[in-house]
Amino acid sequence: MIDVLGIGRSLSGRAWRWRGGNGDFGDDAIDGGRRAEGLDDLVTQLLLARGVKRDDLVRHKTPTLRAFLPDPSLFRDMDVAAERLARAVTTGERVTIYGDYDVDGATSAALLILVLRDLGLEAGYYIPDRLLEGYGPSGDALVKLGAEGTTLVVTVDCGAMAHEALAAAHEAGVEVIVVDHHKCSPDLPLATALVNPNRLDESDEGAAFGHLAAVGVAFLLSIALVRTLRAQGYFADRVEPDLLALLDLVALGTVADVAALHGLNRAMVAQGLKVMARRGNIGMAALIDASRLSKAPTCSDLGFALGPRVNAGGRVGEATLGVRLLTTRDADEARDIAAQLSRLNDERRGIEAAVQEAAEAQLAGQHNRAVVIVSGSGWHPGVIGIVAGRLKERTGKPTLVIALDEIDGTGKGSARSIAGVDLGAAIIAAREAGLLEAGGGHAMAAGLTVRTGGVAALADWLDARLAGAVTAARTGETMLIDLSLTPGGLTPDLTSALEAAGPFGMGWPGPRIALGPLRMIKADVVGTNHLRMIVGGNDGISFKAIAFRAVETEMGQALLHGSKGRRFWLAGRPRLDDWGSRPAAELHVEDAAWAD
Repeated sequence: MIDVLGIGRSLSGRAWRWRGGNGDFGDDAIDGGRRAEGLDDLVTQLLLARGVKRDDLVRHKTPTLRAFLPDPSLFRDMDVAAERLARAVTTGERVTIYGDYDVDGATSAALLILVLRDLGLEAGYYIPDRLLEGYGPSGDALVKLGAEGTTLVVTVDCGAMAHEALAAAHEAGVEVIVVDHHKCSPDLPLATALVNPNRLDESDEGAAFGHLAAVGVAFLLSIALVRTLRAQGYFADRVEPDLLALLDLVALGTVADVAALHGLNRAMVAQGLKVMARRGNIGMAALIDASRLSKAPTCSDLGFALGPRVNAGGRVGEATLGVRLLTTRDADEARDIAAQLSRLNDERRGIEAAVQEAAEAQLAGQHNRAVVIVSGSGWHPGVIGIVAGRLKERTGKPTLVIALDEIDGTGKGSARSIAGVDLGAAIIAAREAGLLEAGGGHAMAAGLTVRTGGVAALADWLDARLAGAVTAARTGETMLIDLSLTPGGLTPDLTSALEAAGPFGMGWPGPRIALGPLRMIKADVVGTNHLRMIVGGNDGISFKAIAFRAVETEMGQALLHGSKGRRFWLAGRPRLDDWGSRPAAELHVEDAAWAD
């Protein structure tokens, strides 16, 4: 492999490599932005570098549902679930959607509620309290719903590992359909149907969609439900639901859950952003306004503006706020809920900062660990997932943050992983080994409940199980580069052209460019640990750059205090700064390297 610009070790310790190849412009490799004979356009180069084959370029350049949508019937239990829901619709049964308290859970629940409403059935919903009930269905809640008249419960974004709760529901005569995407154990819980592409007994065709968020699975179930009712003649005298109008919910849940944005997910998000721009969902429109977005939301806005607000209800407020917002018919109610979620999000930031500081104080004792595990009494369980993500980014290791409850002697944990380390499978294995009270998740994120006295044993077990995978994942860490430019090449037109290969996110990374050689014109600290810079090149062009949460890193300190008189390269994502009278391109810095 050829190092980009000869950079074998950057200020963050990584080699810079061309994404998708080694600089030889073959059939399926990018040439680092340099043109070769055949002159592929920029978007084509970006797609090839992300693994798209030449004979599949057209489909990926304009990702549509028609091009990527599978037949829902290929998934196990999908037809059973659709037929049971169709019977509930035609007979007017009492149905309750049982969701999770995060964005994926809220959007999944809202989607099914709106579909059923359009079909003439007003479903109820139940969102557990994070602090009082914890994650997933509880037997007590399901039995209570049955006693109140519910005959069918549909769990969304939860239920795949709820063996005891679903057994209790069965004993009480309550039927349950599970719609989930989390890792499953070989023995499945007792349910009328369990639709989950990550079932271990799923077909190869269905398992290929294991990257779907729960809201994507719920969307496929909605398609199957409408198709089933159509075959039964249900729409002879009524209009079919406009399922495409619900893709704004699918986009929000998919991006906020950090699901891989390739294939079907990328198509659903691309189309969902168009739906969102039309502001057809009253609650979504209120959420956009409360987020102070002046333009139609982008993929980044879903992850950093809209998603955190919906999440705030489940983290530090009232868990039902997200579902209520996204299903309301009342514009005034929507504005009130959106404003409340914004206030809760501000509160969440303060709580998160306190837990972050306490957790970082424990990092010194974690250097020899393959998996970082920190814990503390009084930490708010609603923010430990965010803190785990921050520490994972800082350490480059899978991270588990545990909030200990001294009263009941348990700890609620949230974990985030790195690429190449399946943390969800490890947590399920730990549960089966008797180390956990509860636990589950997917490759990149997991949650668990552990006895306070079992934290040390869990740490040792995870360290032994995952050490090899972590070492392999971190060996030869690289920074993948798409283009190398002089500062004059960083323009608004280039930034817009690069965006044409989006939407970008997990599994479909945004274009990363290398710029230089550069000299520091000005550098200062802004906000919380952010490094703001103005840099210039040999071509006489200067531009703005910012490195988020980087001041205390080796790279940040080197740029802030050691760059005087030295030339360097910057690598990162180009962004449009449109606050002024004329849009300008800037760089969101991810890495740097000395040029001399």
